Amino acid sequence: MSKRAHIIVVGNEKGGTGKSTVSMHLIVSLLGLGLSVGSIDIDARQATLTRYITNRRNRTDAAELGLLAPDHVAVPPTTHRAGDEARFSDTIIRMAQSHDAVVIDTPGSDHYLSRQAHSYADTLITPLNDSLIDLDVLALVDPATMHVTRPSHYAEMVWESKKQRAMRGEKGPFEWIVLRNRLSSLDARNKRDVERLLDELSKRIGFRVVPGLGERVIYRSLFLEGLTLLDLRQAAANIEFTMSHVAARQELRTLLEATGFLRLAAAEAVAASA
Repeated sequence: MSKRAHIIVVGNEKGGTGKSTVSMHLIVSLLGLGLSVGSIDIDARQATLTRYITNRRNRTDAAELGLLAPDHVAVPPTTHRAGDEARFSDTIIRMAQSHDAVVIDTPGSDHYLSRQAHSYADTLITPLNDSLIDLDVLALVDPATMHVTRPSHYAEMVWESKKQRAMRGEKGPFEWIVLRNRLSSLDARNKRDVERLLDELSKRIGFRVVPGLGERVIYRSLFLEGLTLLDLRQAAANIEFTMSHVAARQELRTLLEATGFLRLAAAEAVAASA
């Protein structure tokens, strides 16, 4: 596949981890850095990213606020797997040839389109709620020793996707980033256990752990408004800016720095000026 885009897949086989919120904030962040961005939603049942972008485009003050939106496509599955996979391949090839970055939001379940999307990833971002329950998607933990016994089903699927990527002749490195998402100040022992187990597992199956976005009520209202944390700088957004929002924006900045997307934007800027 001839492409110019960096393909970012936001995936986890467990729902409720904040995939669509992370996807939308990445999209708007990359657009704000001057990159051309495409987005694909294959989570047909929830279609949260699609509705988020629709809410953004439908705002009567979108132009006044200068709201940037991606080239977005929803690819809902039908009953015909071969046709679905062909449509998805066509979509991702088109977007990869015409954008700097493509962000793909996936369903919180095992699905053939999700597996296909993972095989195209240059960067895989897996938001993970900071709990031992959610960690089960990545690894099986022995309750007696509190150590990882083996990688779980999602980690095995990522490994298979990497092999498919290599067999297809995809060039360039693959990076897997696990976001410790929806962090809270409660249950310090649980947080320490998750941190230790993720560190143990990361060395075993090859991912980086990055702090994600905290558990904040603001994200729910932002979805309905079609806004992100980055849009709150505009007075016309009509949302009171608080210290909690300042902290949340710093979390997002830290996420962008840790994932390397700020370097991606800088590299694109240099290439454009050459």
